[in-house]
Amino acid sequence: MENTLQCADFSLFEEMLKNMRRMDDLIINTLNTVIPTDSFHPDGKAACLDLKKQLDDSYTKREDALKHCITVTTNDVRKLKASRENDSNNLQLLKQLKAEQTKLKMLRVELGAEELIKERTTKVFNERCRKYLSGISLP
Repeated sequence: MENTLQCADFSLFEEMLKNMRRMDDLIINTLNTVIPTDSFHPDGKAACLDLKKQLDDSYTKREDALKHCITVTTNDVRKLKASRENDSNNLQLLKQLKAEQTKLKMLRVELGAEELIKERTTKVFNERCRKYLSGISLP
């Protein structure tokens, strides 16, 4: 997966997530741009469906990236624990283990934050697109 390198450096991974979350951060501006006002009647349904697809794709990519890095980091922690059992006096191993455990906790926090971001964006999206997408399952 392309995110393997970012998994090793949490700061790079966090920056990647920040860039991937940009659409969510700008959801109100995006909706104001793509959803018509009552005086201007382009196709609101098509605009909402397109935005929904973009949001769904973004959620999937971010969640997949987070879960991938959690898996990679969990495996790294397991390997370091096994190495530590064989070399319990190695302070460098202990330091690496603690760093990976901290990174794993931070990745899990980001996964939780992802749910909150998705919930907030979905609420705003539903408020603005409900009238155009009646009968369609919203995110």
